Amino acid sequence: MSTIPLIIDGRDVPSPLQGTVVNPYDQGPVLYQGATKELALQAAQSSAQAFTTWSKTTPVERRTLLFKLAEVLRNRAEELKRVCDEEIHCGPLWAEIITSDAIGLIEEYGALTTSIATGSLPFIQNGHGLVLKEPLGVVFGIAPWNAPIILGLRAVVAPIAAGNVAILKASRPPNDADRETGSELSPQTHYLIASLFREAGFPPGVLNFLLHRPEDAADIFDVLINHPAIKKCNFTGSTQVGRIIASQAALALKPVLLELGGKNFTVVLDDADLDLAAREITKGAFLNNGQICMSTDMVLVTTAVAPALEAKILAILNDIDTTSVLISPAAKAKVEMLVSDARDKGARIHTPPRVNDPSPRSFPPTVVTGLTPQMKLYEIESFGPVVGIVAVETEEQIMAIIGEAKYGLSSSIISRNHYRALELAGSIKAGAVHINSMTVHDEPTLPHGGYGDSGWGRFGARWGLEEFVQTKVVTLHP
Repeated sequence: MSTIPLIIDGRDVPSPLQGTVVNPYDQGPVLYQGATKELALQAAQSSAQAFTTWSKTTPVERRTLLFKLAEVLRNRAEELKRVCDEEIHCGPLWAEIITSDAIGLIEEYGALTTSIATGSLPFIQNGHGLVLKEPLGVVFGIAPWNAPIILGLRAVVAPIAAGNVAILKASRPPNDADRETGSELSPQTHYLIASLFREAGFPPGVLNFLLHRPEDAADIFDVLINHPAIKKCNFTGSTQVGRIIASQAALALKPVLLELGGKNFTVVLDDADLDLAAREITKGAFLNNGQICMSTDMVLVTTAVAPALEAKILAILNDIDTTSVLISPAAKAKVEMLVSDARDKGARIHTPPRVNDPSPRSFPPTVVTGLTPQMKLYEIESFGPVVGIVAVETEEQIMAIIGEAKYGLSSSIISRNHYRALELAGSIKAGAVHINSMTVHDEPTLPHGGYGDSGWGRFGARWGLEEFVQTKVVTLHP
């Protein structure tokens, strides 16, 4: 395949517009089809037509097809992992994690199809009351590049399991410099996961797939969010663009589910196992080159244990012998700016001594000690292989820093005292708190989402399914 197509109504569809794949690989496609406004309308109309029949399928029928989808993905897992690694340079470990979790996600939603259709019989004064759960219609899912297998599927599998149909679009809203999300960054991976639905036997139009050029992003989004068949949008990406998505959807009176940025922190209490802390911090900071919404950006620790913790973190850092490869030169420039600003304002910058790769997108795993509120890295999500350490006098000061946080996606606490850690977890305003583990953690059976500037709503398991149904009351009288 030399050019990656769109998928509309079960068929590969060409377009007069084409875009260039940012990171083409050997034997891989170098171009992708970019949707026009007319093709976006065609996709919405195809989805609307498919909804009339798909919404009437039984939960058992949907479950059967979802289990088949998981089987198809399992059979093609090696191909998908290879393509994903070649497109975004995530490494075999991250490709394996997001593929395995994607299979689990599909199977979990398949198992939940019957429960989402369950209503209730509340008491009313006279007669009988029924509360019904019904699908919404066409759901517009916008997925990023950094975990394209699981996040692409997450955007559409829950809606489809609940009886909706979906349009999958890779996210590339304008000026999304923070995340560098885009059709041109992982188009082959997104196309492959969309094509799995055809292979599994889903009817045409249940899932349509669009790509577009960066300059066409605003027009394509406007066409779709204002189409009467589109009933809800979900978006995973930066907070900056999430605000735009939410405001435009609000004008169209369409609800949105948003998973946005995160300035994720690990709290290391004075009683912590510091070897465990160092391992979990470095894993959370450097996995997938630090380009995960849940990546560890900051460590909060008291001055009593900071020197010992820093020594253990730097010992791990010094043993790293491979550099990180960021998704684009622009992503590298942002990380360089944050690290340079921290250095200029007095922080100490640590990198592995054996790593030296001058390629345009490489950046070494980096630990910043002496991070202070005056530094840009203190507040800005790096979305790269950089972690800063903030040392303060008391744990009360740590709690004050947490209380001022604007983001609230993921966090972690390292402590030998589980009860104390649970008490602290209750006061952290974040969607997830992981005790004695890294900030990067997501499973098909758990809800996932944030507080504050990290968005609203939840993906995952029954909480994710509830996002894509509406509630109807029926009363029955003698």
